[in-house]
Amino acid sequence: MSTEVIQSREGNIGQCSELHMASSSFSSSATSSSYSLSSTRLCKVSHTPRLLEEAGGAQRRISGVMESFSQVQKSLEIPAGECVPDFEDKPRPVTAQEGDKAVFKAKVSGNPKPTVTWAREGDKPLREEAKTFYDDINKLFVLKIKNLTLEHADVYKCIASNDHGDAIYSVSLVVTENPALDFKKKLKKRSVEKREKKPPTEEEMLKILTGADKKDYERICAEYGFTDFRGILRKLKEMKKKVDVDMVRVLKPLEDITAKAGSSVAFDTILELKDPNIKMFWFQGEELLRIQYSQGKYEVKQLGTKHMLCITNICLADCGTYTLKVGDKILPAKLNVIDEPLKFLTDLKPLRVTERQTGVFEVRLSKKADTPLVWKFKGKELKRDEKFDVSASEDGLTYILKIKDVRPGDTGDYTISIGELTTTAPLFIERIPIKFMSHLKNVRVREKGKAVLEAEMSSKDVEIRWLKNGRDITKNRRYIYVREGKRAELILEDCELEDSGEYSIVCTQDNDSHEYVSSSNLTVEERLATVKRGMSDVQCATSSATELCVVLNDEKVDGVWLKDGKEVPDLRGVQVVKQGAVHKLVFRHVADEHEGKYTFRAKGAESEAVLTITDPPVIDPSVLEMLSRQPVTVKAGETASIKIPFKGKPTPKVAWYRDGLELVEDSRTIVESSVDSSTLVLHKCVREDSGKVMLKLKSDCGSASATVELNVIDRPKPPQGKVEFLECSGKCITMKWKVPRDNGGKKVTSFIIERRMTGKKSWLKVGEVDGDTTTFCNDTVEEGKPYQYRIRAINSQGVSDPLETDQVFAGEAVEPPGVVSQPQISDVTKDSVTVTWAAPTQDGGAPVLGYVVERRKKGSTMWVSVSKEVIQGTQCAVNGLVEDMEYEFRVSAINRAGEGTPSAASNSVLAKDPTRAPGLVRNLHVTDSSNTSISLAWGLPALGDDPTGYILEVRPDNGKEWTKCTKIPITSCSYHISGLQERIKYFCRIRAVNEGGVGEPVELEQGALTMPPPVLPKFDIQGKMNNQMTVRAGCTLCIPVSFTGSPSPEVTWLKDGVPVSGREVITKGENYSQFLITSCQRSDSGVYRINLRNDSGEGHYDISVRVTDVPRPPKNLRVVEEVQGTVTLHWEHTPDLTEDQHTHYIILKRDTSTSTWFTATERIFSSKFTVTGLLPGRKYYFRVIARNLTGDSDPLDSKEPFTIEKENENFTLYLKPYPAKRHEVKPGFLLPLKDHAVRRGNDCTMSCAFFGYPMPQVSWFKEDMSISDNPRYWQSSADGVCTLTIPTCTAKDSGHYTLLVENKLGSAKCQCSLVVFDKDDNRVLECLSQDPHKEKLII
Repeated sequence: MSTEVIQSREGNIGQCSELHMASSSFSSSATSSSYSLSSTRLCKVSHTPRLLEEAGGAQRRISGVMESFSQVQKSLEIPAGECVPDFEDKPRPVTAQEGDKAVFKAKVSGNPKPTVTWAREGDKPLREEAKTFYDDINKLFVLKIKNLTLEHADVYKCIASNDHGDAIYSVSLVVTENPALDFKKKLKKRSVEKREKKPPTEEEMLKILTGADKKDYERICAEYGFTDFRGILRKLKEMKKKVDVDMVRVLKPLEDITAKAGSSVAFDTILELKDPNIKMFWFQGEELLRIQYSQGKYEVKQLGTKHMLCITNICLADCGTYTLKVGDKILPAKLNVIDEPLKFLTDLKPLRVTERQTGVFEVRLSKKADTPLVWKFKGKELKRDEKFDVSASEDGLTYILKIKDVRPGDTGDYTISIGELTTTAPLFIERIPIKFMSHLKNVRVREKGKAVLEAEMSSKDVEIRWLKNGRDITKNRRYIYVREGKRAELILEDCELEDSGEYSIVCTQDNDSHEYVSSSNLTVEERLATVKRGMSDVQCATSSATELCVVLNDEKVDGVWLKDGKEVPDLRGVQVVKQGAVHKLVFRHVADEHEGKYTFRAKGAESEAVLTITDPPVIDPSVLEMLSRQPVTVKAGETASIKIPFKGKPTPKVAWYRDGLELVEDSRTIVESSVDSSTLVLHKCVREDSGKVMLKLKSDCGSASATVELNVIDRPKPPQGKVEFLECSGKCITMKWKVPRDNGGKKVTSFIIERRMTGKKSWLKVGEVDGDTTTFCNDTVEEGKPYQYRIRAINSQGVSDPLETDQVFAGEAVEPPGVVSQPQISDVTKDSVTVTWAAPTQDGGAPVLGYVVERRKKGSTMWVSVSKEVIQGTQCAVNGLVEDMEYEFRVSAINRAGEGTPSAASNSVLAKDPTRAPGLVRNLHVTDSSNTSISLAWGLPALGDDPTGYILEVRPDNGKEWTKCTKIPITSCSYHISGLQERIKYFCRIRAVNEGGVGEPVELEQGALTMPPPVLPKFDIQGKMNNQMTVRAGCTLCIPVSFTGSPSPEVTWLKDGVPVSGREVITKGENYSQFLITSCQRSDSGVYRINLRNDSGEGHYDISVRVTDVPRPPKNLRVVEEVQGTVTLHWEHTPDLTEDQHTHYIILKRDTSTSTWFTATERIFSSKFTVTGLLPGRKYYFRVIARNLTGDSDPLDSKEPFTIEKENENFTLYLKPYPAKRHEVKPGFLLPLKDHAVRRGNDCTMSCAFFGYPMPQVSWFKEDMSISDNPRYWQSSADGVCTLTIPTCTAKDSGHYTLLVENKLGSAKCQCSLVVFDKDDNRVLECLSQDPHKEKLII
């Protein structure tokens, strides 16, 4: 919609200017105002204020602009989450009489938080009666004007500003005359108005009616005294037709703009277009602006009828005339750019920083710079790293350099430069005093020992000097100096007695004139040693090497060697060696002069030993050669004697060996030894004594040996191997054998061959052959006869044992009979059995002559024949057995060819009398039962032999067949039958069994029912059960209960005697139940009972549950000032105070100037409390909170702020004037200011007393800045006492405060320091320690 422009009678044009957001609306009133509606906001048109006469005769001063709003956006791009200021609650126009008050209220929003100011139209200052303040409770900005006069009538603006833009809301204040004023004054004013009032001309009336509504035309003409009403209507219609003819109507032309370089500007105009699609062109000078190719430099916007050209980041090149061409309209405007020179608004200031703290340099530029800013230190450019932090503010004007962890190397000049601009400031450091984390400690060492003196300092950047007895030893090479970080060590090796004394370490550091000293004493004690391992006597051979060794317990102690009581001279071949604690006397070639007694002596230690020379045993080489060349030969049964001479000192040990095995003396072997020889005597020599005999001689200093061959001759051994039969016929038998393995030491001269018939015992010689022949043919044989041969060897000493052959047949052979069947055993008694068998199926070609029966014990491998004679028949009674012994039997058949293969062994049999079958099982009964099983037990039978097992059978009540419970007999006297059907009656019977047979059955007469035995319900108290539980509200309440009972009991849960039903979840099992509430409430507290019931009885268990929660808030807070300067609070108790002994109250207070609550007191159990320590003239809110072990309740706040009245505010003291003259005095101080240290959040009050006449003027300064007019501080000065109060101190309030008093004779200053600290802040102690003589006050 179009926006109209209304001109006043003076020709002024009321315009509503805005950049990015245009909005307008008009509120109608009795004054002349025009309005039109735009898209979103209200637009206002201001009129020249004038006085109108009302019907009642009273006059009022009004402003034509009743209400207006505009927004100005400074930033083209607004970050997410931030916005331009806006009004949530807008101020409203006010109409009031003279003498009344007017109040405008506004609530604003925006991010960043906007600042709010009030002003009059035309930037006129507010009058003294107007006060502005901020309402903390309702979050409103208030403009309050008391005692209104007609001069207060005007348009008032509320301006909200932040980094992104401004929001301006204008409202009018209409002041009417009060009829109660002096009547003459009213008449005078009315007469003056009547003389001045003239009817408006037709042209002026057209301007007045242009913005008014048609229905108000007649009323407005009457008010202005214009009588030609119809004529003016006709003129208005003609003007409207003329406006409709124009295609472009300019409601607001472009305006010239002057701005600083780097900022953004916008040319705006308000146009009424007949054709909305008409083209518009923007020019700079004569050049057309190409908006789409400007890369954001230019931007064209349209908001309703407002058309704008936005130019960002302007520079000098953007100066000139900008023109908008729309149809036939040309709108020009000029842009002037002011480019200020770049300069530092603040120079760098010298900075003094405590060591290890952070130093901060800050500088601010007058404008943004295109060239980068460079920080330098000692000519080197600083970059952002772990040491330095280089940053800049968001507006790009403030640059900050932070030096972290300041050390001495960081001191010096720091320079910041940008282009040709440069500023430099030094950084000074205040060193931290050196502290010894660990001092030198007294050290006590033994002589030749190692001493270490060590200390640890608080810093590693220190210089160290070492002193001994006050003398500098830092460069003495006698000592070893070690530095590792903060630790320093002085090491002294091989301490001597003269090293004892006082040692000191002196520490210094740069920029610190103090010396820090730590001392200790070193004591060196005389070293004494003991023998850890002494010498032992030594024996050695002549010219051999040996040594004597002593080990002490201390390697630092030296000693001396003595021989036969005298110090060891320089003997050839003797060397003294020391290796730590080991002392040696080494002999390279021992000679006779070295023999003797040796002694080693040291401080506190002594050891002795004797050196003796010994020679090893030796055998004459000629004797060794003779023994190797001539062996010793004896006949078997004779005595052999071997004697070997030798030499050696001492006499060596003698040992005789044969073929490597040592000979041990016995009845046949005797060893005879003397000092120079040894003799071995062997009685009754045997062939096995032949071999190599060795004599070994051994002593501590050596060994020797001699070997001789011993040969014992005897008759030869039997011929070797199995005889091989080359021919077996009915005419002859030819055989072959091997020569004996041992010929007895003599040559075999012949072999003798003998034979016998099978079954015969006598041997018959059948031939003899010489010793070189190993074959023989026997031709005197009978065909078919079996023969057995034996062969003997003969030498000069006798005949050997025979070599027997197997049975051999002359001609066709008859085989032994076949295998007999496995024998069977019967008629077993304790000492006899009967063995029977079947004849072999094959007789081997000859009739069976009989059988051989053999027996053996079970597990043995030796078979014994039961009879000396061959047994006829297939049955045999075997007697003579051992009772309770197990036997096995086998049988072999015999024919003329011999004995056949034995049969397989019979089954083992125990030699004992026959076993009797067991009797009846006793006392069969049920021990336990369940739904699917029955457990039985029984006793051993009273009759018969002991059973080896039991056969248990079972059948159901409705069945007839018995079923075995196990496949094999049960070995124990109890059994558990499982897998049965539930609640079915079963019958059981049992029989005992052993080797004698199966006994008679015994049946369970009553049967057994498959169900567990009845058990009363019982709780498992040993489990996780508590009879008292405490749960926090909102948490889970879980009550698990374990129990037993048969049958499984029925579970019921009760709360306070009533069955539960609601939010709970109950889980039930066979032997457990769980009660669960996922999110419990305070109402869930109570006594919970679980009831158990089954056929055997019932039981119950109680659990007391207490649900805790934060207390409910108190109610009805009342604030009463019973005593001036104090406030008494009354409230109603929280209901939880009586239920919980830990519930109490916390009282808090808050000044209206801050949003922070401070604790006034804690642990209040009554409903009343008096708050003290309140400042007069301040407004306070109060809060009461209930607290218990769980937490805090919701707060109970006072609804309105309570004002603490100033004492004697209206008190006036009238004194009789004293005419005496006072002498003029220059200002001075009677009581100066004191330094203060205040905890953050507390108030601080500074006071001092001064004098001077005339009365001096008082001025307060903080860090050279005046704070006398700052509303943040409350100050007073009366009767020479000046007081400054700082409410709710913060860290920003720390610093130096100065009081200046001055009159015409001069001035005086007094200064103090304020430190605002947090809890446990060590800075307070540092400040107090800096000047111990100056008095300080800690709050």
